Amino acid sequence: MARNLDAKCRQCRREGEKLFLKGEKCFTDKCSVERRAYAPASTAKSPGSACPVTVRNCAKSKRSVAFMAFLSGSSAKCSAMPNAKKGQTGENLLKLLEGRLDTVAYRMGFGVSRAEARQVVRHNGVLINGKRVDIPSYNVRPGDVIQLLDSTRSHLRTKAALEAAESRGFPVWLEVDVKAGKGVFKSYPAREDLPPSINEGLVVELYSR
Repeated sequence: MARNLDAKCRQCRREGEKLFLKGEKCFTDKCSVERRAYAPASTAKSPGSACPVTVRNCAKSKRSVAFMAFLSGSSAKCSAMPNAKKGQTGENLLKLLEGRLDTVAYRMGFGVSRAEARQVVRHNGVLINGKRVDIPSYNVRPGDVIQLLDSTRSHLRTKAALEAAESRGFPVWLEVDVKAGKGVFKSYPAREDLPPSINEGLVVELYSR
């Protein structure tokens, strides 16, 4: 998958919902989706050209899943692996993406955004069961302990990210100790625990062609 280099706020406005790409700004009234609830290159009175619902929803769901896990080119791999597991392919895909190390790091508050959490992983700032792992796509397993290095945890930006994540609350499938800068990946999330706006069935249909 090619990288989308558009401005992050434009990407959210194009989809008509928050993709949480700008960290804390997305949770304030400064968010572009809150201030300008219409697509880029259009106006509130003229929302722009219409697009077939199925095509638009498929593209929207695909982007949402890709942003959620910051795939950066591994779409084919991530779309093929769920087929090898039992259960619904779409749900398996979402579980696979939520089990990526960069996504888990973001959920635990190791970065204010997915891009920042990914950078923390790439810079050897994360340990899994006491061992350094710098692969963002690493598949975290239930029971794994993920923690920050002491040097990384001491950064003011990391402390702020942890405090912000704690104030919003952590997902039920994670157990996080903010003071220690570590957490446990208890289990893969159930479908009802994930955003309902993502239509994973359309994504699976797209990649199965």
